[in-house]
Amino acid sequence: MPNFRSIDRDRPLALPLSLQDWLPAGHLARYVVEVVEALDLSPLIQAYAGRGSLPYHPAMMLSLLIYGYATGCYSSRKIELATFDSVAFRFIACNQHPDHDTLATFRKRFRVEFEAVFVQVLEVAHAHQFSRFGQVSLDGTKIHANASRHSALSYGHAEAIEAQLKGEVQELLALAEQADGRNVAEGMSIPEELQRRDARLAAIAEAKRQIEARAAERFAREQAAYEAKLAARAAKAAARGRKPGGKAPKAPSPEPRAEDQINLTDAESRIMHVAGGGFEQCYNAQAVVDTASMLVTVAQVTQAGNDKEQVAPLIEGVQALPEGLNHPEEVIADNGYFSEHNVEVCEGAGIAPLIAMKRDEHHPHWSERLSEPAAVTLEATPVERMAHRLKTRAGRAAYALRKQTVEPVFGIIKSVMGFRQFLTRGLQNVQGEWTLVCLAWNLKRMAVLRPA
Repeated sequence: MPNFRSIDRDRPLALPLSLQDWLPAGHLARYVVEVVEALDLSPLIQAYAGRGSLPYHPAMMLSLLIYGYATGCYSSRKIELATFDSVAFRFIACNQHPDHDTLATFRKRFRVEFEAVFVQVLEVAHAHQFSRFGQVSLDGTKIHANASRHSALSYGHAEAIEAQLKGEVQELLALAEQADGRNVAEGMSIPEELQRRDARLAAIAEAKRQIEARAAERFAREQAAYEAKLAARAAKAAARGRKPGGKAPKAPSPEPRAEDQINLTDAESRIMHVAGGGFEQCYNAQAVVDTASMLVTVAQVTQAGNDKEQVAPLIEGVQALPEGLNHPEEVIADNGYFSEHNVEVCEGAGIAPLIAMKRDEHHPHWSERLSEPAAVTLEATPVERMAHRLKTRAGRAAYALRKQTVEPVFGIIKSVMGFRQFLTRGLQNVQGEWTLVCLAWNLKRMAVLRPA
């Protein structure tokens, strides 16, 4: 008969009395606590009025959220459960157990303050000389909103449903006028049916109002572009002394389009084309990543599906950083960011742009890889100077860093940390959550970069 180790679930456990003995040295949870507790959290601390029951300390709450996002546990309910089940979470929480509602409220309440914490962590990285922050890469990734694309309502469909509901209201009112109620189905309550349709009509009216407001904003932008095109066309005609060829630009319409949509769950999210094909309800998460350390230096969220308009806001975000972080020498981006205006924005900020102007072939001839272009002329435009740098061996080597920095960061955030969908709704809340995600990534990366 074989012998086995005994099973005794009633045996007292000789666990260490101190939580400090529960985790090995160098654990990520220890590093998160060490960094967070050394930050200036006075804006968070002063936000508490000091009345009522004693609140949890913001340093502990922030450390729980950061470690949760860094390890793929970003649901407030899962974090609450982890403070019971996980040694690391129990260590961070000091054997306390904030409930999920408290955690969710903290995440939403201090979404703006997270940006200041994010910058402080970058200053810690700069002080520890993890990088010179002299070269950065830009990129964006679509992250699913906390809403289904099937909850989207187009303006044309809204008008059709509105007409249908109004017709049904008239039918119900006609049934209500019949004294005997012969045509009323058994169990049917006409007042309840009317109330249900009134509520739906009110929701559709609000959706139409928001779509019309967006259409007005779009018309303002398109009208300005239309007038600029007319002025350029008139200037060309005056210079040539004859009417310019080609079709005249078409005047924009202020009316909403039938295909204009709004999502009834998260009205600020947008239908966007996603990698692999198809369309989903998303936000466009942007990041500026330092090529040497792979730390995210700027984290922003936009409702625009196109990246072309994001260069200026990202450069402004970089320039707003503290000294030592705010002036990279070079910025790298794919051809989704290319435009003459964006090149000029980078040069105007004193940053050399390396923005791909087209898609390159995957297998160029060996002579192209080893060749050097002719010298650029002094009269060259900013775009021509950048095109020349992209053709040089040094420029090609620098541009190749984009795939080794910003793309792996997004890959790790999505596939390793498991963050593929926002939990919050609304652009401001989503911005705060994306800052928290990138803050968690930075601390996770800094824990790897720190000296042994």
